[in-house]
Amino acid sequence: MRDVIIIGSGPAGWTAAIYAARANLKPLVFEGAEPGGQLMTTTDVENFPGFPQGILGPDLMKLFRDQALRFGTEVVGYPVESLRQIDGGFELLSQEQTYQATSVILATGASARRLGLESEKALYGHGVSACATCDGFFFRGKKVIVVGGGDSAMEEANFLTRFADEVTIVHRRHEFKASQIMRERALKNPKIKVIWNSEVTEILGVDAGHVTGVKLHDVETDQTTELPIDGVFAAIGHSPNTNLVEGLVTLDEKKYVTIKPGTTLTNVEGLFACGDVQDARYRQAITAAGSGCMAALDAERYLEK
Repeated sequence: MRDVIIIGSGPAGWTAAIYAARANLKPLVFEGAEPGGQLMTTTDVENFPGFPQGILGPDLMKLFRDQALRFGTEVVGYPVESLRQIDGGFELLSQEQTYQATSVILATGASARRLGLESEKALYGHGVSACATCDGFFFRGKKVIVVGGGDSAMEEANFLTRFADEVTIVHRRHEFKASQIMRERALKNPKIKVIWNSEVTEILGVDAGHVTGVKLHDVETDQTTELPIDGVFAAIGHSPNTNLVEGLVTLDEKKYVTIKPGTTLTNVEGLFACGDVQDARYRQAITAAGSGCMAALDAERYLEK
C-alpha cells in the first residue's frame, strides 16, 4: 500500500510528484497514453515564469520530469485502466498489474476535441491533424485550414505559416474568442486568411486517401461551398479526461471533476484532482502546476491524519 499514486504526467502531475517526493511520500506516476500532456504538442511557451526567451513545450515537460525523477519519483509508462475504492485507500489496474495507494492524485488533463465527421476519422493522419507541432512539417509549400477561434487556433495557424504557403482560419462566428495579442498576431500575418461564420461539414479526399478539400457551410447564408485544401487542423477546444473516474467522483455538466473551492479535494476522501481535469476556466500550464502543488500538499495533510 503506497502513500500516493499520481495519474497523469502534465504540469499538474509532475509538480505534484516533485512536492510529494520531497515530502518523502515516494510517489508513483502513471504517465498515461499521452505522456507530458498537451504541452507536448505546443511550440513556443512564452508565458511560463522563469523562461524570458520562451521554451518549447516538450523541452519544458522534460525539465518537469527530470526534476521529479531527481527526488525519487517512480514512473509507470502505461495508462491506468481502472480505479476503485478499497478499504484504506484505492486500487488501480494497469497492464494486468494491481497497484494500491492510500491516496490518489488525479491529473489526467484534457484532450483535443475532434470535428466529429466520418471523413475526419477516415483521413486522420492523412492530411487531418490536431497537432501542428507534430505534423506541420509535412505541409511545406501547401495550403491548410485551421478550424477554431481561440488561442489554440491562433497559435496553430501562426506556427503553420512556417511551412504552409497559405493558412486559412475557419470560424463559425463573426469574431474570435482568442486573447487580443493572439488575435492580432494572427490577423497581421500575411500568410493567414479568415473565413467567418462557417463550419466544416465534410473533408474531401477519402477515396484518394488524402485530403483534397473541404465543404464549408455558411451559417448565415446557408450556402455550401468547396475549398481545395491539402490539410485540416482542428483547434476547437478540449474535453476533460474523466472516463476513469466517472461514477466515482462528482463531475459538473461539462464532465470536469468538481472540487471543494480553494482546494483539490473531491467528494471522495483521499482522492484529489488537479490541472485541466478540474479546470475549465484557466487551463494554463502555470495554473495546472500550481494546482499540482496544492494536490500534493492536500494529500500530505490527509496522510498525516
